[in-house]
Amino acid sequence: MEVFFIIIGILLILIGLIGCFVPVLPGPPLAYISLLLLQIGPEVPFSLKFMLIMAGVVAAVTILDYLIPALGAKKWGGSKYGIIGVLVGVVMGIFIFPPFGLLIFPLIGAFTGEVLNGADSSQAFKAAFGTFVGLLFGTMLKFSTTIIIAYYFFSNL
Repeated sequence: MEVFFIIIGILLILIGLIGCFVPVLPGPPLAYISLLLLQIGPEVPFSLKFMLIMAGVVAAVTILDYLIPALGAKKWGGSKYGIIGVLVGVVMGIFIFPPFGLLIFPLIGAFTGEVLNGADSSQAFKAAFGTFVGLLFGTMLKFSTTIIIAYYFFSNL
């Protein structure tokens, strides 16, 4: 049974790594489940404190992944309307044309929100670019978190 959990854990880490780049899959939470599977074995490799800290990190990274594009838009001169457009775009992107919708619709949302606010196309594009930078940053944050989880998983097999 222990070998079964290890194989499932490895698969979850691989799917988690893919999920860092395919927005529909929750990468870090899937990888975190692999750590939980190691806890089922005869020897418990992680303390409760470690597992709670990792759960907090995974939850924070997952939440930040949805907020960082809006913060990127704001940093690059986006207004409240651009940020609302980003958030609407993220929600739309989840349901429309996944996984590419999660890349495209926040950009469109930021651009549209800025134009509706009266910004010229140059400023609107700048805010949309900030959104894209935020998406890239969120992806790298998810990827690094999943790599850290993979390290702990494989080092404690």
